[in-house]
Amino acid sequence: MREKGRVFIVSGPSGCGKSTVLKEVFRHYKNYHFSVSATTRAPRPGERDGVEYYFITEEKFDEMVENGEFLEHARYAHCSYGTPRGPVEAKLREGVDVFMDIEVQGARAVKAAMPEAVSIFIAPPSLQVLEERLRGRATDSEEVIRLRLETARVELTQAPHYDHIVVNDDYIRAAGEILDIINNA
Repeated sequence: MREKGRVFIVSGPSGCGKSTVLKEVFRHYKNYHFSVSATTRAPRPGERDGVEYYFITEEKFDEMVENGEFLEHARYAHCSYGTPRGPVEAKLREGVDVFMDIEVQGARAVKAAMPEAVSIFIAPPSLQVLEERLRGRATDSEEVIRLRLETARVELTQAPHYDHIVVNDDYIRAAGEILDIINNA
């Protein structure tokens, strides 16, 4: 274990497979804490409060923003998301690496506050594949899918600002690439 943990920022468009890739990474890499974000969106089927996200009200979210309890926070697809500061800082002091799955605006904020953080952008093989993945989930309305695709186009323009870009054309290969990044950071 290290004296101080490292921060790994992972971003990519909704539907690019971040969760699947990271699950594979964490099967092989154990000295980590996955930062659980807070959100005002409703849970998807199978999601549990405090595990995938902290599901909170807009009022509670605004209170946390006002009290400086987030490392970063943003609105995305009509919902608010933020990374609670306390758990991240505690794990870093313990020598545990912290992984954050956050959108590009939040990634910029964390990178500005923690320039030593390693940023990784997970990209889909194409926008067509991304659209197929979003539709295959069958969890979002047509309006939300359109919004996510529009947002993805903008997010993909930000990929060159990351330390690393990993294309998720095969989740096992992509996870291996991220494990190499971790081992060389």
